[in-house]
Amino acid sequence: MGPYILRRLAVALPSLLGISVVLFTVLALAPGDPFEELATNPNVPAEVRQMLRAKFGLDDPVWQRYFRWLAAMLQGDWGFSFISRVDVDTLIWQRVPVTLAVIGASQLLALMVALPVGIYSATKPYSVFDQIANTLAFVGFSLPTFFTGILVILVFSIKLDWLPFVYRADIAATGWQWWWEHIRQSIMPVLVLGLFQGASWTRYVRSAVLDVIRLDYVTTARSKGLSGRTVVLKHVVRNALIP
Repeated sequence: MGPYILRRLAVALPSLLGISVVLFTVLALAPGDPFEELATNPNVPAEVRQMLRAKFGLDDPVWQRYFRWLAAMLQGDWGFSFISRVDVDTLIWQRVPVTLAVIGASQLLALMVALPVGIYSATKPYSVFDQIANTLAFVGFSLPTFFTGILVILVFSIKLDWLPFVYRADIAATGWQWWWEHIRQSIMPVLVLGLFQGASWTRYVRSAVLDVIRLDYVTTARSKGLSGRTVVLKHVVRNALIP
């Protein structure tokens, strides 16, 4: 497990660095800057705007600004949000609990979908159930989450008016009502993320179980008179789901 984690980190870190370079460059080259709105304020002279730009290094080359930002971020200084008027790390920590709850619930939903569907499809290859499950899984992970998210909002928020489409952190309710409102707000993002991940995992589970179920030791287990359920759950699934 240790070498596997190290290999994944060796791939992930350069990827994250490359993504940060692309995003920073695109945003830096985009028209406008944080102080552009001050140009319409007659109380802020041009000299003050220029001093602010110089203070934050907005006139420096993009590569200098990127390395300055990267060094500051590695030291724990993630910058200041001119829109929210607070530090960026404060904004992030405010949203971490909700983010972890939504991601955790979506991963749990994905497992609840992928494991039974993938295992049953592998035990009934090319059956009607297998073909339907494969088709739905292919469609599920092919559609981007922003598209399925819009569809879910249109159906459950706009048409049916069952769920709120805006997540509010300042809920005035208390007690169980407060919890219920947060759950209602989380249903759609959990559903979209969970089904997307579940579709991908379903194909992985099916493929892994199919590879193992054809091995000789599985045939031997069946020849000993073990039930199909016991063979699948105790001998096939345990080996198929090893990373």
